[in-house]
Amino acid sequence: MEALILEPSLYTVKAILILDNDGDRLFAKPSVKEQKAFEKNIFNKTHRTDSEIALLEGLTVVYKSSIDLYFYVIGSSYENELMLMAVLNCLFDSLSQMLRKNVEKRALLENMEGLFLAVDEIVDGGVILESDPQQVVHRVLQSAKEQIKWSLLR
Repeated sequence: MEALILEPSLYTVKAILILDNDGDRLFAKPSVKEQKAFEKNIFNKTHRTDSEIALLEGLTVVYKSSIDLYFYVIGSSYENELMLMAVLNCLFDSLSQMLRKNVEKRALLENMEGLFLAVDEIVDGGVILESDPQQVVHRVLQSAKEQIKWSLLR
């Protein structure tokens, strides 16, 4: 039988999700209405387990929980779990630094702009741009300073 040879691709990450304790979406990139059923399914399969990796509907899912949040990074079934885990850890560690180690629902909701900026620094269109949380936090702070500067000039 002929072995399946896959072409290398930079498009590693299919989606990033953050769900609360009830499995409700707080953040999703990309955001699709049909994704709600998938999110409920992934939450039901992962919220009571101690593992960090799951295979679901032909996708590789790496995840981590913190207090009342569940963080997910999703790639295709043939994707390297270590690459996906590096994205997950970078996102979590960046948020932890930005929220002063208070990674919980209320703090995240109060700092959604920082979350959006961090995700944009880590992944763009499925391509991993950065995996160092220090660099992500630095760039998010730079972006915030630029936004303040432009708002003062108006």
